[in-house]
Amino acid sequence: MARVAGSNRLKSRFHEELSDAEVYGFNASALLEGLSQRFRKRGNPYGGYLRTGSRFGRHVRSALRKRKEQHWENTVFFGYDTGFLEAAAWAKNRGAACVVGQMDPARTEVEMVLEEEKLWPGWAKKPLVVPEEYFLWRQSEWALADIVMVNSRWTREALLKQGVPDSKIAIVPLAYETDAHQAPSPIAPKRENDPLRVLFLGQVNIRKGIPYLLEAARILKGTPVQFDVVGPIAIADRVVVTAPSNVRFHGAVSRDNVRKFYGQADAFILPTISDGFALTQLEAMSYGLPVITTPNCGDVVTDGVDGFVVPVRNATSLASALQTLADDPERLQAMRESAHARVGAFSLDQLDKDLRQLENRLPLRRNETKQ
Repeated sequence: MARVAGSNRLKSRFHEELSDAEVYGFNASALLEGLSQRFRKRGNPYGGYLRTGSRFGRHVRSALRKRKEQHWENTVFFGYDTGFLEAAAWAKNRGAACVVGQMDPARTEVEMVLEEEKLWPGWAKKPLVVPEEYFLWRQSEWALADIVMVNSRWTREALLKQGVPDSKIAIVPLAYETDAHQAPSPIAPKRENDPLRVLFLGQVNIRKGIPYLLEAARILKGTPVQFDVVGPIAIADRVVVTAPSNVRFHGAVSRDNVRKFYGQADAFILPTISDGFALTQLEAMSYGLPVITTPNCGDVVTDGVDGFVVPVRNATSLASALQTLADDPERLQAMRESAHARVGAFSLDQLDKDLRQLENRLPLRRNETKQ
């Protein structure tokens, strides 16, 4: 029997603690939409995001209508951006408090990527084109929501510039659960004569700061520093083939191989131009890797303790931070242990506390909920 592509990933979308939960799934329509997008003539992907989000929102609204016993006045409706609007409007009209999860800095991020495309012409395989409708949709979601939940100060600052009132914004960092495959503490020290192995893992595109990573690699050429770049490649082939010899591109890999790359690395690099949070920071730290990143993502790294926070678009600072780790094995070791310990600050218990604080800001009729 032929195996459907991606079937293993679909089967893994399950958490045992939700086995008794009431879950509505729209898998058939999602699969059909995915297939239609694959065979549809070239179009703008952001238009597809809106179509998919709107379709999901309508499905949710239909499912909510069936909940005849629901008392909406003391209910919190939560949804992620682009899939929030239709269902939230229906729920709010019945008295629910509504929270939209904004995953990225929206227009601010897009404008920065467009600037990068001008700075690095021809690097992107597909130039970024985002219709104004995409931004207007998100503005409608922000206007409807009682709270706009973001994951970082960076996104908060971006949304303030886009007109979202400060009183509406709540910062709730992401949480991370470690698993049995990850490195135990204490972290084994790097062998003396081995090069410093630096890992990048994620979408290989200009938004993630790949041009600055490659410039840093050129600065460090001839030193004992090697780079592994892992993830789907969205930069031009000519850039890949002309990369410095101390950089190796691996493309997209399986989850098992992701663990292998983490286990082989000494440090993690994320020179991002803009990220709503970048969960890979915590994933890398859980393997005992100090993280070199920029301020334009989630507040995870404590500069000089469990990694380095360097200015955005600054290859020289990236190279200097990595040279520091290559030259000082004792400091590297201390940072690795601090990084491993840092993950505990982003536990599910902390997420629960953050969400409860957010709930206290919502317009719920709390006196009616008391027995």
